[in-house]
Amino acid sequence: MKYLLAALALSLPLAACATPRAPTAPAPVVEAVDAAAETAAIVAVLNAQDTAWNRGDIDAFMDGYWRSPELRFASGGNITRGWDETNARYHRVYGTPELMGTLTTTDYEIVILSPDAAIAHGAWMLERDGDRPSGLYTLVMRKIDGEWLIVSDTTTSAD
Repeated sequence: MKYLLAALALSLPLAACATPRAPTAPAPVVEAVDAAAETAAIVAVLNAQDTAWNRGDIDAFMDGYWRSPELRFASGGNITRGWDETNARYHRVYGTPELMGTLTTTDYEIVILSPDAAIAHGAWMLERDGDRPSGLYTLVMRKIDGEWLIVSDTTTSAD
């Protein structure tokens, strides 16, 4: 019993010296986001791109992308960096109305991450004479100067 009391007496000062567990940090304050309105604004950008593509206007299609050398576009196992380079790639690969075909995008899944960041997933299909390539895409979007723009595009082919 003496040993038990002695052990208890020695452990109390040690317990007092122990570092207390840090309190959990409060959750960051996030601005309220009208997810429905932001989702609608992003879908409007995607629809405008489809419309521009289907009238053969690659430059107007590119209005949905961030006009920056930091734009990232990944497709076909290759990465293109920069708005100018991505625009040139689209013109090189899809330079005629026949190559452009008719674009349809569907299956939108928009995830609003913050007031100025979102992820957009979807499916794409081109209808052209003799073939119908299709696939999926994932877009990282940022709201820059009040406008939703694609800052990173990863497009895959199902074919």
